[in-house]
Amino acid sequence: MITFLTAITALVIGYFIYGKFIERFFGANDNIKTPAVRLEDGVDFIPMPPWKMFTIQFLNIAGLGPIFGAILGAMYGPVAYIWIVFGCIFMGAVHDYFSGMLSIRNDGASLPEIVGKYLGLPAKVILAIITFALLIMVGVAFVTGPAGLLKDLSGGGLQYWLYGIFAYYLIATLLPINKIIGKIYPIFGASLLIMAFSIAGVMIYNGFNGSIHLSELSMDQMKNMHSNPLQNILYPMMFIVISCGAISGFHSTQSPMMARCMKKESYGRPVFYGAMVAEGIVAIIWATAAMNYFGTAIDLNNTISSGHNPAWVVNEICNSWLGQVGAIFAIVGVIACPITTGDTAFRSARLMIADFFKLEQKSLKSRLIVSIPLFVLGFILSQLSFGTIWKFLGLTNQLLAMIMLWTAAMYLVEKKKNHLIVSLPAVFMTAICATFILVAPNKNAGFAIDPSLGYSIGIVIAVLVFTWFLIAAKKRSTKQSVFKLSKIS
Repeated sequence: MITFLTAITALVIGYFIYGKFIERFFGANDNIKTPAVRLEDGVDFIPMPPWKMFTIQFLNIAGLGPIFGAILGAMYGPVAYIWIVFGCIFMGAVHDYFSGMLSIRNDGASLPEIVGKYLGLPAKVILAIITFALLIMVGVAFVTGPAGLLKDLSGGGLQYWLYGIFAYYLIATLLPINKIIGKIYPIFGASLLIMAFSIAGVMIYNGFNGSIHLSELSMDQMKNMHSNPLQNILYPMMFIVISCGAISGFHSTQSPMMARCMKKESYGRPVFYGAMVAEGIVAIIWATAAMNYFGTAIDLNNTISSGHNPAWVVNEICNSWLGQVGAIFAIVGVIACPITTGDTAFRSARLMIADFFKLEQKSLKSRLIVSIPLFVLGFILSQLSFGTIWKFLGLTNQLLAMIMLWTAAMYLVEKKKNHLIVSLPAVFMTAICATFILVAPNKNAGFAIDPSLGYSIGIVIAVLVFTWFLIAAKKRSTKQSVFKLSKIS
């Protein structure tokens, strides 16, 4: 109980203290007119109140991520608390804040445009490819998953549900953001939070009356408790499995949508930093619930190994602890929330392509020209298995987060501010991604190279990238100085 409550408290304090520090360090200024005010077009640039933007941003970045990822991460044991809390406060929320605020400072630009400005054209092209692949995979994954669950619940055909969800995605992608997303997202976002806090309330109540004993983080628990630890090594696997709730590159693809709706820069902290902290809290709640509902992390491993999946775990916990109301929340959690993440993935893909090729999106015809090919490709990919699609998401997601952090670091260099608050997290994520690529288990349950060697090479790669960044930063500063001198002369 102490670990659970301490983790929640740390996240809340992190929002008020470190979140405020990041806001001041960035230099949020309400005197600067935002894109929502300067470029309002009635489609994508529409001013919204901060409470609505918070719920939309939360649902955009959350979906199943802080639930399924936290459950799978809980299989590693209480050590998952450390990554969620520290990762969320010092990395994930900072990543989300900078991705949103840099978009605001660049006319609501999508992620590839921002990366191109601060890291150069090659980085922009590479990032555009990675981002497009991630958005399509997220959109497709959040079609096939809910469609399969709806088929099981209704007994209907899978293809009919696929058609229905894709039809909704197309409508939500084409219509102005305040027509569907602005109306239904706050409801589902609130439902996701209510579900999580209800589960937390049951755990706290049962913990105090002695019905359950929540696992504590202690020295003897600081180890890998996964049932297959040789293949699911703690580092870097846990840091890839738990992305939403700690740090997730997908969030940087979603932040520009709200950046185009923000009337004041001071809204950035509650909307971008705050939504990520809320996701971290949800992840802590579900990691705790998964670890303790079945007894311990070892019992959770046995449950998953016996053939059950995170969706079953969510349904079991909700029905058992929350009764009939819990059954409704479970449906919202595993069906409605993924769908509401999938539609914004496709919408973000439309905006990204439009930005990349400088295509106006005010007219319906222009939006259709971009959207139709996206949905044709998405439908083709939806014929693949959910597992095949999902396994490519983790690494791509964290690679995106790594690149966004390096972009934010270069922005700080340009502004002559200390870049270490984002460059050090970028170094860490670079080491995580490089090591994962080197040691990721293959289909024969072996490793590409010996993990101990992979750790060393991963660290060397991270140091080399950091060295490249420092050299590039010095050149950028020199060019800025020369440019300023030439203007003065």
